[in-house]
Amino acid sequence: MDLPVDLPPFRPGEVWLVGAGPGDPGLLSLLALHALRAADVVVYDALVDERVLALARPGAARENAGKRGGRPSPQQPDISRRLIALAREGSRVLRLKGGDPFVFGRGAEEALALAEARVPFRVVPGITAGIGGLAYAGIPATARGANAALAFVTGHDAAGEVPDSFDWAGIGTAIPVLVFYMALQHLENIASRLIQAGRSPAEPAAIVSRACTPAQKVIESDLAQVARAAREQGAEPPAMLVVGEVVRLRGRLDWFRPRGAP
Repeated sequence: MDLPVDLPPFRPGEVWLVGAGPGDPGLLSLLALHALRAADVVVYDALVDERVLALARPGAARENAGKRGGRPSPQQPDISRRLIALAREGSRVLRLKGGDPFVFGRGAEEALALAEARVPFRVVPGITAGIGGLAYAGIPATARGANAALAFVTGHDAAGEVPDSFDWAGIGTAIPVLVFYMALQHLENIASRLIQAGRSPAEPAAIVSRACTPAQKVIESDLAQVARAAREQGAEPPAMLVVGEVVRLRGRLDWFRPRGAP
């Protein structure tokens, strides 16, 4: 099926940094689908859904560049060098990332390496998990009367620890809705820091695990008990922590039923 719009050509020797969204292939952009159909090589992350990879052009090579905490994984400089090498061989190189390349996706590092190497590239945004995953969980990122601001926050730094560089008092008191990416390993620590910073232990909180996939699970709790609830109910990575009054709306907005679910 031809795409119904005039899309830019994917030329040999180019690298496209493309966001695959948080899971559901239906959330791909037209540009992302165009890139999948045209690429010679797909270099993909661990969080890219297999259903998305299945849309790649028959015959396209696939290279897994996924990084997982605590497991042997490619190093970021090696990934960047590989993208440059493939492009210089004349391949159409699709660098496929879960969510959005520029939202906790290290896309900026790869784009900077490509720019320094004078390799032509394009960035194709994707739906980040903090938007798409919340929507599929029935939790609006913003809602009139609940919040006029939100923050996306990483759940760990480059060393794998809860960041000490944050102004915890600032985000704890000034921002009504917080979305922590990659938060599962440090839930108890994050919740404790937020409470110490002034947030109520009774504030609504939720874990969204494996968002936008048939295995999605949403665990509602309060800030003080959310780590315990995640353990008891078997939350699995990747998972986000959402803190704020918008979580209360889920009872009326919980619409997503994965295929085959009761």
